[in-house]
Formats: sequence, structure tokens, C-alpha cells
Amino acid sequence: MSSFSDANRANWDERASIHADRSGQGYRISQFIEDRELLSGVVRFDLPRLGSIAGKRVVHLQCHIGTDTLSLARLGARVTGLDFSPVAIEEARKLVADTGDDADFVVSDVYDAASVLTPGSFDLVYTGIGALCWLPRVDRWAAVVAELLAPGGSLFLREGHPILWSMDETLDDDLHLRFSYFERPEPLPWDSDTTYVDTYRRLTATRTYEWNHSLGEIVTALLSAGLRIDLLEEHDSVPWEALPGQMLRRPDGEFALSERDGVAPLSYTLRATKPA
Repeated sequence: MSSFSDANRANWDERASIHADRSGQGYRISQFIEDRELLSGVVRFDLPRLGSIAGKRVVHLQCHIGTDTLSLARLGARVTGLDFSPVAIEEARKLVADTGDDADFVVSDVYDAASVLTPGSFDLVYTGIGALCWLPRVDRWAAVVAELLAPGGSLFLREGHPILWSMDETLDDDLHLRFSYFERPEPLPWDSDTTYVDTYRRLTATRTYEWNHSLGEIVTALLSAGLRIDLLEEHDSVPWEALPGQMLRRPDGEFALSERDGVAPLSYTLRATKPA
């Protein structure tokens, strides 16, 4: 398993340096420096579901370069971002140093989060989009979430739908279910020198490995970890062009299917609580 993780880390180390480019490509992070009230599109999309987090102790798992993390801080939370990529964490620290946002960052594999952070000390565990597919087992993730949460604390998750992860994005003539909807021991290998945003150069660490997790497996894992499901809302959009050639960008920055809009869920928001 370490070889899969090592390959993914090398890929995300490289993505982090590219995504944090300040020339106007990548994540366009200069916007967050110029506009101190700007929120990331991912956080902004879920504001009605997130509610007030002012003063809450928040950990953002798999935080990448910290654009969602600083957005949570701008909503008044005391935030710690965690990611397994040291390059991503370095870029996140540089970003908040320039924006002036108050957020801490820690390098760690998500499965080890409760070893580097204080268990039971967070009011909110936040996980943004495109995170769970990099984890081999969703039950281990759910156990970590439960361990990090204080009694009465909540998980907030916005994620790509497992139906979307089952589709072959390289086929642009229609929707094609080609990959397992369910969690499998062996990952799905990918080899690509591109990333999901416009960048100024190609990747050299091109090999990655992903695992799908069905919606039922995710919900069951959280229930088995002792959490209560409070919200599960499916959406007809995602915040990136997940199926090139088949999507239109909406005014809010989300991408939806152009020809078959609404035929399949593309993402979901889930909220769960650790009973007091």
C-alpha cells in the first residue's frame, strides 16, 4: 500500500507547486491575497448548509494548498489544515502568510491525523471535494473523523459522487460507466500529465491510484463509527469540469451536464454529528 501512497504523494507534491502558481493559472491564488473577503467556490457553495462556524475549532482534512482552509478561517473558525503533501502544506503556509488569515497547517497522512492532533478537540471536521477517492478504506477514515471530533461536534463533507467516479472521463460522446462503484482492495491506476485546472506546465509524476467508495459504504462507515447522519443532499453539479466536452459552467462556477443535465448525481453534501 505504501507504494500507492508514495506515488500519489509525488503527484500531489507536484500539483501543489503548480496549483499555487501566482501568474494567474492554477488556483489563481492571487485573488485571495487581493480580496481579503473572498471565499473559495467550494466553501461558498455550501454556506447555507454549513451554517455559522464562528469561534469553532475546525480541522480541514486533505486541505491541499489551503484555499478552502483560509475560507473557513474567514468565516470566523479557528482552523487547522492537514495534508500528506509537505509541498502543499508549505504552499498553504506561504498563502496565509500573504493573506494574513489565521490558520495552522500540519503534514500528516489522514489516517494518522489523530496521532498528530489532539483527539476529541474539534467542533468540526471538514473535508472538501475530491478527497475520499485517494483513500483505500473509507471505514478507517470514518474512525479518524470520529476520534477527532469532540462530543456534539460535526463532520461536514462535500464530495464527488461515486457515480461520477464510476464514469470514464476520457469518453466524451456520452456517459459511460466503466469503473467500480464499490470499494475494492486494488486501486484504479491512472497515468496522466495533466491536472484539473489550467496550468503552465505538465506533470512529471504522472502515475496515481484511486479507490471509489459507494454512498452506502460511506454512510455505513460513519454510522459504524458512532456518528449520526444529519444531512445527505445530492447535487447535479461539481466545481470542476469532471467530464470534458459534456459540461457547461454555471454562473456560480459549478459545472453541470450539458446534454443530460440531471440524469445522474455528480456530487453530494453530507453532515454527521458525534452524539454528546
